[in-house]
Amino acid sequence: MSDNTGSTEGPRGSSGRTFNPVNWLVGLVAVLVLIAVGFTGAALKNNNNTKGASPATISVTGTATVKGTPDTVSFQIGMETMNVNAATALSMNNGRVKALEAALMKHGVTKKEMQTSGLNIQANTNNAGQVTGFTVDDDLTVTMHDLAKAGAAIESAAEAGGNGVELNGITFSISNDSKLLSQARANAMRNAHTEASNIATAGGTSLTGIVKVTDQENQSSPYPEPVTFAAAATAVRSVPLQAGSESLSVQVSVVYSLAN
Repeated sequence: MSDNTGSTEGPRGSSGRTFNPVNWLVGLVAVLVLIAVGFTGAALKNNNNTKGASPATISVTGTATVKGTPDTVSFQIGMETMNVNAATALSMNNGRVKALEAALMKHGVTKKEMQTSGLNIQANTNNAGQVTGFTVDDDLTVTMHDLAKAGAAIESAAEAGGNGVELNGITFSISNDSKLLSQARANAMRNAHTEASNIATAGGTSLTGIVKVTDQENQSSPYPEPVTFAAAATAVRSVPLQAGSESLSVQVSVVYSLAN
């Protein structure tokens, strides 16, 4: 009789190989690890693709215009003097400009509101190229914040300057337009939002936020045409000024993000 005590061999298969539970368990664990790694890689790849995707956006432009009453007037006024001698022409012109400045100051213009914007001495020649004399031009740029006194100031300066006075142009502006620009900007943003919302709704989506905003300001003053005195300024008896209104426009370009 044979003794089988102490045998550790497991059942044999049809091929004669012995079944080992430890080896089978190790192999199963390895397979599960490979499957887990595969799922993790796929998940990470999908997550990276999601993060890298650009959000859907829409770009619109909104505009708005508001009007305000100008409270500042600027004009350029000066003197022109001709003489055969350059020094004499300059001296004579200086005297006329001082008289012009004094007349302006009598009507509320301060020295800070007057700035020399041009001083030229030019030689005059005949057809043969010979110097026949000299012309001196001295221009002032004047800014007044009291529009009620501007007309009288210009008239007085023209009379003080006499022949040779030059008034090149008049412009009106608003000294502090921050409130008007704020109102125009708010209106422009509302217009942009309305347009973007309409487009998004038509496309079956909705706005989720603002990505970028770019704004641009534009001022347009419908002021009168520049006034020019050709010769005798003493003939001027009144200078009526109409400030009218000034238009301030704002244009905003807005990029909105859309719901997925």
